[in-house]
Amino acid sequence: MEVCYQLPVLPLDRPVPQHVLSRRGAISFSSSSALFGCPNPRQLSQRRGAISYDSSDQTALYIRMLGSCVIFKQLSTRDVRVRSRAGFETERRGSHPYIDFRIFHSNSEIEVSVSARNVRRLLSFQRYLRSSRFFRGITVPNSSNILDDDYNGQAKCMLEKVGNWNFDIFLFDRLTNVMVQEDYHSQNPYHNAVHAADVTQAMHCYLKEPKLSKSLTPWDVLLSLIAAATHDLDHPGVNQPFLIKTNHYLATLYKNTSVLENHHWRSAVGLLRESGLFAHMSLENRQLMESQIGDLILATDISQQNEYLSMFRSHLDRGDLCLENANHRHFILQMALKCADICNPCRTWELSKQWSEKVTEEFFHQGDIEKKYHLGVSPLCDRQTETIANIQIGFMTYLVEPLFGEWARFSNTRLSQTMLGHLGLNKASWKGVQREQSGSGDDVDPTFEEMDSDILPQEPRLS
Repeated sequence: MEVCYQLPVLPLDRPVPQHVLSRRGAISFSSSSALFGCPNPRQLSQRRGAISYDSSDQTALYIRMLGSCVIFKQLSTRDVRVRSRAGFETERRGSHPYIDFRIFHSNSEIEVSVSARNVRRLLSFQRYLRSSRFFRGITVPNSSNILDDDYNGQAKCMLEKVGNWNFDIFLFDRLTNVMVQEDYHSQNPYHNAVHAADVTQAMHCYLKEPKLSKSLTPWDVLLSLIAAATHDLDHPGVNQPFLIKTNHYLATLYKNTSVLENHHWRSAVGLLRESGLFAHMSLENRQLMESQIGDLILATDISQQNEYLSMFRSHLDRGDLCLENANHRHFILQMALKCADICNPCRTWELSKQWSEKVTEEFFHQGDIEKKYHLGVSPLCDRQTETIANIQIGFMTYLVEPLFGEWARFSNTRLSQTMLGHLGLNKASWKGVQREQSGSGDDVDPTFEEMDSDILPQEPRLS
């Protein structure tokens, strides 16, 4: 069965746009392209809530919330511009950065990636079947929810199990072509749309936990899922120190503070404003939504880990968390998103190992670029001195175990124990790999120990 969250009832200052559609718990926004037999994008750009398109572009964008999985799709884009309204300026890709991130990938890599994506994503089976029927002259039902057809068959069956912790997001990606517009870079081995979908699925699992499910409002749930789906929007595949030492315009814009997280937040706001999905809300409520989504996304800054964890631990020690209090609920949602963001070591070994390989590949790719341009190799990014096993053991020891230990204190459920169980088994597995590589099982990547103590939490305390 599909999981439906009721949207918050808010005062309307204008009619609900026609492109906001509802069916069986699914909410679809569509400014569709001619691929689906819809009006030309040039015509759509004249309508309220439409996107500003490059005149030569053909674009289809929609937002779908189904089974608590928030999925944003876009078919080919060249120039999507923000129509800024009240509030701060939003950030989107195409802002002319000082560094051209295309240098991270050879031309052949880009060509292969784009070519494969055109076949795999744009011509998924359902779309191919529909378009082939059209060209053969077979009548295609004219449904306003035409995009729902992508979720028939195996993908629909998978969504019935979206609340299971062993949900295989990699298989789901192959079945559904999960994307969050073009603002998730498919060339990134780790920080891509699949990671965003994985974090969203984890967040859904946490929202179902007893302590949260009986206390959260529809507004809380909506913000949490949107924040999870967009928390790494337009991630360039490099970390903050890289942006700072290369004088990237984002580092200057955000004064070297939570650079990526601020950019993800502003990009998310830009996406929401472009979609017009919440155009029926009052300006005050839209601004509140943007602000609270920002609070959630900014909490994922790993450099603030110790601050959030200390506050979480203090609340738990005092036993004063009250989920009837909106501020306390919001804080718990911040902690939940932090857990979802780094939950890979708490998945089954088969899934966790894939994530470990992908994030390390991204680290090493950055290190290769730093070597090539004589920038000084960042910690964890030197493929000549680092190993996946060492990196993962350090990551689990200093960041994951303390966070999930405290989460288990807050929500001591079967899911929490399952996550800690997987974490322990995965750490043991990586130690086994480490022993095979070095002949010793006691090595822990010194990089984590040498990091600023302000960003390293204390050891976990379970009660």
